[in-house]
Amino acid sequence: MDVLLVLFAAAALGGLVLLPWLRRRQAAQQAQQGLAVAADPMAGYGFVPAQELDVRLPGPDQELEDALDEIRRSHDWRPAAQLLSATGEDWERRWQRVQTLAGAAAFELAERPGQGGIWLRTWRSEAPKDPGGAQTHAQFLVIQALRDPGSQDFRMILEEARTVCHEAALLAPGSPVPYITELAVARGLGDRRADYDALWSKVAQRAPHHMGAHLAALPYWSQKWHGSKEEAAAFTESAASAAPAKSLLPALPLFAVYDHLPEANMVRGLFQSAVVERAIEGAHFALREAPADHPMAPHVRHLLIWFLVHAERYEEAVEQLRLVDGHVGAVPWSYGSSPAAEYAAFRALAVAGWERGGGTPSGFRPHH
Repeated sequence: MDVLLVLFAAAALGGLVLLPWLRRRQAAQQAQQGLAVAADPMAGYGFVPAQELDVRLPGPDQELEDALDEIRRSHDWRPAAQLLSATGEDWERRWQRVQTLAGAAAFELAERPGQGGIWLRTWRSEAPKDPGGAQTHAQFLVIQALRDPGSQDFRMILEEARTVCHEAALLAPGSPVPYITELAVARGLGDRRADYDALWSKVAQRAPHHMGAHLAALPYWSQKWHGSKEEAAAFTESAASAAPAKSLLPALPLFAVYDHLPEANMVRGLFQSAVVERAIEGAHFALREAPADHPMAPHVRHLLIWFLVHAERYEEAVEQLRLVDGHVGAVPWSYGSSPAAEYAAFRALAVAGWERGGGTPSGFRPHH
């Protein structure tokens, strides 16, 4: 399996999931070496072995995986165009697929400078009015810029990305996708808050409860960029409280908490604090209420596993593992040097803790 074609996650969702795959091109090899605790002694549970975990995506998307395989085989842009055309106005899914296609082109270019990703350039030249091509091109430029924020070309590439975002917006006026991509541009260029608010309003007009858009917007308000812990919390809590039924937005505060955890060693008490417990319960609630096939649900489950293991809530962690095991292209694993090994380590810790509480492989059935 070509386990490092692209990230999943995820998808490159703003500053939370954007670009880590470019920093870990040897993840497949490192995952095979693994951590001692991730040796996967849990064959009886039916979990996917560490060396077979797919780091490209946070969860399964067979149509996307088929398109990626065909693009890599043929170097033809048409499978990508057909995929996005079929995705239509499913904005959550379209946003993730655009990111993943752009990530595939960026990875190919990093793998083969000057040659990789030529299908994206051909797509833009042969079908300049295709909104899918413009959206993917804009996201590709964002990835190229943010992979090295210290580069002298950083601002120039982001300005070009903004231009392509505007082109994409003209080609599909009702789509939020170009404006979601532009959120990362605005963050990187340090847009004034009034300008950022105006950009966010364009997203909200088109997809007010888009989970991916909120995750893309969150970093601007975070302490690491142009905001603070308090502003990030206010942004996520406001979105969560205004969420409609069957929305994943009540899980949003969990991402803000993660983004502002202290760098120092984190003790058990931190993960049993009221703030963390409230964020965990918000994520549980969102996952219970949202459709099981919500494109963003795997992102929430992966981060929830990380928090649950730290909080020593092993039975709950094992239940999330059962639902999400197999794909690991998501925060927090995607920030590490070896996503598959780090996920497998937490999986082993969760199962070990569950077994200490009386859990056994008997009767356990993985979801995949």
